[in-house]
Amino acid sequence: MSANDPFSVVPFKVPEQFRAFAEMGVFQAQGSYQKLKDAAVSNNGALEAMVTSATKGAGDFTSKVIGMAQTNTEAAFAFTQSLMGVKSLPEAFELMNAHARKQFEVFSAQSQDLATLTHKVAAEAVEPIATGAAKAFKPAL
Repeated sequence: MSANDPFSVVPFKVPEQFRAFAEMGVFQAQGSYQKLKDAAVSNNGALEAMVTSATKGAGDFTSKVIGMAQTNTEAAFAFTQSLMGVKSLPEAFELMNAHARKQFEVFSAQSQDLATLTHKVAAEAVEPIATGAAKAFKPAL
């Protein structure tokens, strides 16, 4: 390669400060990528735990509702049998009033049970996400 050759490559030397700056940028990018990767893995685990918890909660809720339906059906059959055995109209009204009061109490208790179970299931389903978020935003010491 001669000095008069228009296609000759002139050696270019990168200043040391620029090189150090570029290496620092690559190092920081690698660190950021690792943090992002760790957060993604953690979030996937939290989502899996949330789905598992929600699925279990839905099963518990369904079991509770089926149990309540069974209780209410048995009460209705017992009321019908009792009603068939009455001998007077006032006795029938008394039986109906007693049954209505009892069913209102049962309904109130069942509603409270469902509300408590719903709150518990929701809290358990969200807990893995909350824990993951707390870890992700925990300041490094």
